[in-house]
Amino acid sequence: MEISDALHANKFVLDSAKEAESGGFSFDLTTRNELLAKQLGGSATALPSAWKTGTTIVGIVYKDGVVLGADTRATGGTEVVDKNCEKIHYLAPNIWCCGAGTAADTEKTTELIASNLELLRLSTGTQSRVVTSLTLLKRLLYKYQGNVSAALVLGGVDVHGPHLYSIQPHGSTQRLPYTTMGSGSLAAMAVFETRFTEDMEEEAAIELVKASIRAGIFNDLGSGSNIDVTVIRKNDISRFRTIENAAGDASTYKAQYERPVKLTPPAGTTFVIDESFKPHTAKLFAPSAGVRDMEVV
Repeated sequence: MEISDALHANKFVLDSAKEAESGGFSFDLTTRNELLAKQLGGSATALPSAWKTGTTIVGIVYKDGVVLGADTRATGGTEVVDKNCEKIHYLAPNIWCCGAGTAADTEKTTELIASNLELLRLSTGTQSRVVTSLTLLKRLLYKYQGNVSAALVLGGVDVHGPHLYSIQPHGSTQRLPYTTMGSGSLAAMAVFETRFTEDMEEEAAIELVKASIRAGIFNDLGSGSNIDVTVIRKNDISRFRTIENAAGDASTYKAQYERPVKLTPPAGTTFVIDESFKPHTAKLFAPSAGVRDMEVV
């Protein structure tokens, strides 16, 4: 409430006093929740809940550019939907972006901004600036007030040098030397804060990104499978799809597990009480006129 004169000030004091007398709890939505519970099965546990997502994405600025990293597990609730999805998205030849949140939102958001940047390059004839992509992304996300579930790590190198930004779904941004996002971000950040140094070499930066993603994979159920890395330099980039299979193969884990003898019954353990065979007597219909038999190549 805006207080512009004494009348507004008195009204504000009276409203505050009434609010204090009525107590600090509000039960305005109680009736609504009861109706929703009846429609959705009769219990409060049937009420819809937030859709949980899982990801570990990171970025780091090193001496000559930016290194971005991400895991490759896509989840839908508690199920693993995709074991090798791609979370590092193209925006421009010199700008790439990691996405966490809802897969459809991150895909379409980055595709839209990539299209706008392409049109801008064709119009101006100059290289895309990282701050331009940052402004386009933050304006788009702020317009939807967080309803577009896209948490992004933006990295690129332009005429002003390497840049790294984290972008929240509501549109707020930060420029940082290293950053992490997603459900595994705390474990990844612990690795960065322990081992990060200024002006790192490219090989050391890649190893640090791999270690941070590995920490997210082993400490967060929503992150898993492989590690993707993208290195952005001044004049070129290098993309490493599945640079490391951090979670390992199933055969590796099976080799470490010795199946108990009791769980491997010998042949003949289960008795066959009765056995019968009844041949199928239905007639096979010949193909109708004008229809050729299928050719098997």
